[in-house]
Amino acid sequence: MTNTETPSRRGLILINTGPGKGKTTAALGTALRAVGCGMKVLMLQFLKGSWHYGELDAVEAFGENFVLKQMGRGFVKVGGAEADPEDLRMVEAAWAEAREAIDSGEWDLVILDEINYAIGYKMLSPEVVAEALRAKPEMVHVLLTGRNAHPLLIELADTVTEMREVKHAYQKGILAQKGIEY
Repeated sequence: MTNTETPSRRGLILINTGPGKGKTTAALGTALRAVGCGMKVLMLQFLKGSWHYGELDAVEAFGENFVLKQMGRGFVKVGGAEADPEDLRMVEAAWAEAREAIDSGEWDLVILDEINYAIGYKMLSPEVVAEALRAKPEMVHVLLTGRNAHPLLIELADTVTEMREVKHAYQKGILAQKGIEY
């Protein structure tokens, strides 16, 4: 492609990853921009579910153009023990809904919030996710969030952003602030 050619328009695969704060918040910003441009957005939160976050109330104002669904229980037991069968069932259900939403073409942007955690905890296969992303409708954008994005998905993605923590208020003993962290 030369500099004078117009790049093709197509649905992108985007990843927000890294150890710093702001992956979901950045995804919400992308969603807000998309809705402002007349696009329909679905955000599926793979693990969130037990806490009430401010964004749940905020997206209601957008009606059917921005739907956010919490698909988990909020906290997943990891390290040393097998994953709780209920959490596995919920991740499988979230993935089934995500795959259907992506394939439907009904949504312009599908955000798979915290899916990288589900993959990292071995609750979901990165190969299955990659296969779905390769087969997605041409104009559907998909944004994946969570720390430690799998190398297979990073390779497949068009844009990968890594959040890096420089410092955090929690290190000073300051608790999470309503409207900022949740």
